[in-house]
Amino acid sequence: MKFGGNAIVYGLLAATYPAFQLIGAPLLGKWSDTYGRKKVLLISNVGTSIGWIFFLFALFLPAENVVSDSSAFLGTFVITLPIVLLFLARAIDGITGGNVSVANAYLSDISSDENRSKNFGKMAISSNLGFIVGPAIAGILGATIYGAILPVLAALVLSLITLIVLCFMLQESKPLSNEILVPEDRTIRKVFAQECKECYDTPTPKKSKLRSVFKLKHIPFLLVLYFLIFLGFNVYYASFPAQAAKDLKWSVTQLGIFYAVLSGVMVLVQGPLLRKALRKYSEEKLVIIGSVILGTNFILFTSNNLISIGIALILFALGNGLMWPSFMSILSRRAGTVLQGAVQGVAGSFGGLASIIGLITGGFLYDLLGATTFLISAVVIFIVFIMSFRLLKM
Repeated sequence: MKFGGNAIVYGLLAATYPAFQLIGAPLLGKWSDTYGRKKVLLISNVGTSIGWIFFLFALFLPAENVVSDSSAFLGTFVITLPIVLLFLARAIDGITGGNVSVANAYLSDISSDENRSKNFGKMAISSNLGFIVGPAIAGILGATIYGAILPVLAALVLSLITLIVLCFMLQESKPLSNEILVPEDRTIRKVFAQECKECYDTPTPKKSKLRSVFKLKHIPFLLVLYFLIFLGFNVYYASFPAQAAKDLKWSVTQLGIFYAVLSGVMVLVQGPLLRKALRKYSEEKLVIIGSVILGTNFILFTSNNLISIGIALILFALGNGLMWPSFMSILSRRAGTVLQGAVQGVAGSFGGLASIIGLITGGFLYDLLGATTFLISAVVIFIVFIMSFRLLKM
């Protein structure tokens, strides 16, 4: 690439977002409990817009060398001014990247126990549709003479549109609950018989601490499951592109088609199939069923046979489509109302940590072990399967 760097540098660049999200997500989640979801969603998306502005600006900077080095461990690489700006862009986007966690908290606010899983399924459908439409638009725009400029500009425009929608169309799901000051006998308010009333049924304590999350019943266990699920997925996500290029001999277009088909099948699973499954099985049982299907799927990815890959794709969509919305619904329900944002933020932080570990190690492991790396994802998800039986007793 004209910006310089090498595989390790770009691996670190990919890990910059989850690394800073590790710090920002819990704080944003906590703030959303105190100041309201809408305000924090606006802050988060402002950070995203600033990140894309920096990204766009980096494309026009001259590739002037800032640092160059050559070593046995890091290899030969050059750090240019555009790469430095890209790191800054990803850091800003990451530190304000609690939008998913806060959106999950918002969804929990407006959901009942009866429709919680269905609503999280709908959110998952929206995400998967984005994974279908987004790469398609980026591929079309990137094929023009302007290269990466148009896709980045389109991302910036979409982030600004999101800001407008949030600002003028989204209603606050968690109104600001001011601290109630109890009048003392000797204050002037006593003279006028001022009465203090609670504004809301469950006011949010402004001075709640993040460590309170770990004192909630069952939440630490659910956070461990959250971490393991993300770890298994990210080892796969880091490894499969290498398998597609080296072993399957796929082009970038073929890999894009694979992900588009996978997302399309997941839309079907997380829609009508999930709704039917919820009529017969509890959320806890769907997490167990989905995790064993997912573990089996990763085993099939160890084969380079296209039929095995196709079956794995279907099992991936089926397992993930049944497990993830059900798991998020359980986490949301167990988090309660007062610390919902904080719990979702800490969960996002656990996911960010798992993403860093999975993305950085997945590629290295594939270079050492080849397709056997997918067995690591399978083992992690099977551990989730075994641990999930505890959900039935919660």
